[in-house]
Order: sequence, then C-alpha cells, then structure tokens
Amino acid sequence: MEFANILVEKNEAIATLTINRPKKLNALNKQTIYELGMAFDLLQNDASIKAIVVTGSGEKAFVAGADIAEFADFDIQQGAELAANGQEILFDFVQNLSTPVIAAVNGFALGGGLELAMAAHFRVASTNAKMGLPEVSLGVIPGYGGTQRLPQLVGKGKALEMIMTANMLSADEALKYGLVNYVVAQEELLPLCYKLASKIARNSSVAIAGAIRAVNANFETETDGYLVEINEFGHCFGTDDFKEGTTAFLEKRKAEFE
Repeated sequence: MEFANILVEKNEAIATLTINRPKKLNALNKQTIYELGMAFDLLQNDASIKAIVVTGSGEKAFVAGADIAEFADFDIQQGAELAANGQEILFDFVQNLSTPVIAAVNGFALGGGLELAMAAHFRVASTNAKMGLPEVSLGVIPGYGGTQRLPQLVGKGKALEMIMTANMLSADEALKYGLVNYVVAQEELLPLCYKLASKIARNSSVAIAGAIRAVNANFETETDGYLVEINEFGHCFGTDDFKEGTTAFLEKRKAEFE
C-alpha cells in the first residue's frame, strides 16, 4: 500500500517507516497520524516483520511537532477529540504494539514528534537531535501522551521543568536523563537501529510481545503488573517458541523461531 506522507520499506524481518514531509519538517497532521496508524497496524499483522524502525526524512527533523494550522481554530470539544483520536489511532497504539518499535530520532523531535518517539519501545538519537514539549508556549499542553510518558522516562521533576519552560534537551542531555538509549553520529543512526532490530528479530516474537504487555502493565494504575507478568510467563510455556528455545538450548544450538 502507498501512502501520501510516509514511506514504508521492508528488508527481510525489519520494516522502516519514514515520515516524509520534509518541507514541513515532518510535522504531524491528521492524515499523517492516520497513515502511520494504518502502516503500524499492517506491519503488526505481517508475520515476516519482527521489528519496526520509525524515523523522519532528511537530517533536520524526526518530527518537528504537530501541524498547528490544522487546529488553531478548534473549540474545547474539538481539541479533546483531537487528542483522544490521535492517542487511539497512533500513540497508545504504538506503545501497545506487539511488534517492537525503535524510534530513530534524526533531528528535532518536538511536541507530537517527541510524543511519537516516547510511544516507541525505545529511542536512539543522532548527535544533532533536540527534544522537547513546547506546547505551553502556544497556550496548550501536550495532548498525545506527553504528560504521562515523559515523567515515566525522565522523572516527574525533569518532566515538569521541560513542559513548563518549553525548553529542549540536547541529544547528550536526553541520554543523561534516560530519554534515549544511545546517541550516535547521523550517519551511524540507522545502522545502529538496524543492528538492534536484527538482534530483536532473532528472538521469540511471542515472548517479546508478552514482555511488552508485562512492562506496559507496570504503568497502568489499575493493573497489577506482577500478575500480568505471571500470566504472560505461564502463557509462554504453551507456545512453539518455548519448545524450540528450550530444545535448542539443551541441544547446544541456536534457536530458530518462526
């Protein structure tokens, strides 16, 4: 399937989603959010894809924010619907995707861009990356999960400082505060992401999906994450991947998962 604002490439077990609006610094409008949600859904249902890398076109921006012109005249109800729909279609959807998602942050990741990167399972940044939630400078707050995910990653105090000042973090600062896992030169960004994705792809997709659900449960206020872990752990024992993994270990060979 072809999309207007994103590019989808598949290379064996790894897919790359590239947000392709370079003239708008890859800003997220409603159509791009819809296309990303559809692409993630298609890839999740493609058994051949074991990991997804999401990035932005060019070297200036991952996603420089939301397309403000699209909602500048919205009223209260429209604003609430914008946030709710975006979270359902894309941001919450990505966080709970059973296929691992790595965000390759190749420049500015601001507002909705940082919120998309935070929804991914982890992040790798180029040295020129800048990250922030500047929404209060526009008289609004982050609406795509930023007030929830940023404190989980950097702590409540740093998150509130970033949100209230609208300041950006450099790539090195983002690494220091745990917002990203690695910082590398621009030319090394995608190769490192693909290296990590390849390591993921060699492991059990069934077990990885269970681990994602268990880890996410820790951040759900009315969910007992330990109980989710117990159930997911038990579920693994009934899978072909468990049989293959344990048999391969006992036979001193590498497991071959489907």
